[in-house]
Amino acid sequence: MGAVVPVRCAGPLPAYPGTPNHAPTGPALRLSRMELRAGDSWGIFTFLCAALCNLPALPALNCTEELGAGQSIQKTYDLTRYLEHQLRTLAGTYLNYLGPPFNEPDFNPPRLARAERVPSATVDLDLWRGLTDNARLAANYRAYSRLLCYLRALDGQAGTAELRHRLGHFCSSLQGLVLSIAGVMSSLGYPLPAGPAGPPAPPGTPVAPNDFLKKMDDFWLLKELQTWLWRSAKDFNRLKKKVPPAVVTLRLEARGF
Repeated sequence: MGAVVPVRCAGPLPAYPGTPNHAPTGPALRLSRMELRAGDSWGIFTFLCAALCNLPALPALNCTEELGAGQSIQKTYDLTRYLEHQLRTLAGTYLNYLGPPFNEPDFNPPRLARAERVPSATVDLDLWRGLTDNARLAANYRAYSRLLCYLRALDGQAGTAELRHRLGHFCSSLQGLVLSIAGVMSSLGYPLPAGPAGPPAPPGTPVAPNDFLKKMDDFWLLKELQTWLWRSAKDFNRLKKKVPPAVVTLRLEARGF
């Protein structure tokens, strides 16, 4: 290759810190020297054209983000906390709709046998933590799927437009949580639980014989939801600390100009 004739302009470019009064040189640019006057647009244009023409084939840098389990767990945790906040508002509205004694702060009735159809979160904490991640995720998936069915039944029975709106919005969010948990299990390589989401009601199970027992069923549904969400938030907070966050993968592909 013949010698490259330097391109000279009217004056030098101000020096880079710690370098001589000329542009940096190197084998990639193959320019012996190039001096440009500050503000000289033609000199800058000439410099850029010469640099581009002398560039060798460079690998193209592609940056792709792998949306792994870490990000899926974080989103599920955030959704769980949001549902906790949402439930506080919904519960206050619904318990006021039920009236006393259900809306009284110190009301804490015993759990009736009828309420056993609702998935219970009342499990020994040490026993729960002793389960595998897969077992806890499967239990959360089944419980929220079952709780969602009961909530949708409440939505159809709500007596006011405001309550129906709040219940419908909460059901949509809870459906999103069920799907999000399924996404976490998939990203971790766990299969979704087989079979029904929860134990079906026995055949011929009668509805509540009176209005008070029906309200008790609704009260326990909200109470169990509160406990499940509280515990699930702790589960996903611990799980996201086990799983590394999403990584950024750099892919090099050789491309020529």
